Amino acid sequence: MKNDVRIALLDMNNNHPNQGMRNIKELSKAFQEQSEYEVSVELFDVRYKNEMPNIEDFDIFISSGGPGNPHREGYEWEQKFADFLTQIWEHNKTNEQKKYLFLVCHSFQLAVIHFGIANVCKRKSYSFGVMPIHKTEDGEKDFLLKNLPEPFYAVDSRAYQCIEPNDDKINALGMKIVALEKIRPTIHLERAMMAVRFSDEIFGTQFHPEADPLGFIKNLEDEKNKEAMIETFGMEKYLETIDRMDDDDKIVLTRAQIIPRFLQLASEQITKNLVFG
Repeated sequence: MKNDVRIALLDMNNNHPNQGMRNIKELSKAFQEQSEYEVSVELFDVRYKNEMPNIEDFDIFISSGGPGNPHREGYEWEQKFADFLTQIWEHNKTNEQKKYLFLVCHSFQLAVIHFGIANVCKRKSYSFGVMPIHKTEDGEKDFLLKNLPEPFYAVDSRAYQCIEPNDDKINALGMKIVALEKIRPTIHLERAMMAVRFSDEIFGTQFHPEADPLGFIKNLEDEKNKEAMIETFGMEKYLETIDRMDDDDKIVLTRAQIIPRFLQLASEQITKNLVFG
């Protein structure tokens, strides 16, 4: 039987151990099990094995976070991923049956660079923890964010940031910045972009909407991780992160909203356009 909805998961972790891919797989599996549609899920190891889905074979793509520099370093997968972004963008311009793409963290940075909509540069210090994320006016209305409070909370884990948006280019391409990083009144630095609505079908977040409390706390219970975090951020920040982990209105809510709503909306649009013989 032909699957109604075909999901491709792009693992961008370059064989590094991580919680994010496990979380994305879990959310996809939960959707697959609960969905009224026939759903298939296939995994592609983009950076480590140079695997890349053929966009014609799938309807929905979720591309994960991952380590390292988002700027080109000469790897084969980099051009493949750029071509993949171009193909989806071009396909959606000319086809009624759209392709849906969700970009997380590293993948989000790659897309920001690809479309040339902001400056992606290294942060002064590594950002790590459960952070407040602020919706813009456009974000308040966005289907994926509108059920979240202002601010909402998400796991932030990044060495790079997307700042100095090119508003002319963003407007010309029909994109919208839908979330910004926390307001820091004492620090005179530009607030980074935290989420972008690239198009009706393409959405990206700098933060990790897939993160679950258990996995994150497990990471922090590891003595090495705990010591590293306390050394970098201090005991207060460490305890604050642990404290915010299990709150129903923080990352639990973010995880339950953003990617599940993306999958649900995309599936509804895809199956609406299916022609049954």
